[in-house]
Amino acid sequence: MDRPGFTASLVAGGVAGVAVDLILFPLDTIKTRLQSPQGFNKAGGFRGIYAGVPSAAIGSFPNAAAFFITYEYVKWFLHTDSSSYLMPVKHMLAASAGEVVACLIRVPSEVVKQRAQVSASSRTFQIFSNILYTEGIQGLYRGYKSTVLREALWSWRQDRVVDCWQSAVCGAFAGGFAAAVTTPLDVAKTRIMLAKAGSSTASGNVLSALHGVWRTQGLSGLFAGVFPRVAAISLGGFIFLGAYERARSLLLQLGRERPRVGDGAPGTALKTGGAVQAAARREQGS
Repeated sequence: MDRPGFTASLVAGGVAGVAVDLILFPLDTIKTRLQSPQGFNKAGGFRGIYAGVPSAAIGSFPNAAAFFITYEYVKWFLHTDSSSYLMPVKHMLAASAGEVVACLIRVPSEVVKQRAQVSASSRTFQIFSNILYTEGIQGLYRGYKSTVLREALWSWRQDRVVDCWQSAVCGAFAGGFAAAVTTPLDVAKTRIMLAKAGSSTASGNVLSALHGVWRTQGLSGLFAGVFPRVAAISLGGFIFLGAYERARSLLLQLGRERPRVGDGAPGTALKTGGAVQAAARREQGS
């Protein structure tokens, strides 16, 4: 774990995560409003497209950092020979553990953000305070299980270490397909987070939420927001890796370190590569 450039990689990953969240935030807002129970127009349509951005901006960096650190630690803890056939399993287990920990930060941020996106007239802090007052801390973790389930499915796409831009190109296609397939889980997560306190959907039961959408809106409801979701995930990897490489290069220069191919930090060879590849895919999974 203690390798040259690790700190620079960690900070660069957080910076890149913030960049992705802010640049693609309008697509995320459109997706959330399409998936909301009141419908796109009543949820705000194209108005106030950056509603909820403070929550995303505050939660993005620690969320990315928590994932990166957990991923690297678990991968180190499960150390196996680099040629071992267990390497893909190690990467997938590390990514899954990273998601479980990162979601402890991501879910509260996501709950506040999504409620702000469908009620643009309310301020982010006002929504946060209201959740704590009416539901307590558990209200901020509404949808935790559905979020972890969705993100864990993403993490199990991790299979092998490749060049970062090769990963971005392949991930744009594979990620777009996976985004479409997992859209029903994303819809369930959105409905659970937006549900009124005390309702059956607010209990967090994913199957119940999916059944409710199917009963009222059918197949189109289960795949609401699929196009902005696919677009965000396909673009997110390129933006993440571009911002990551620039930020890491700058940090290494400021720290008087020269970036080297295969120096153990995720760059061209992606030796910490699973973390960056997985992070690039997960940034716009919400």
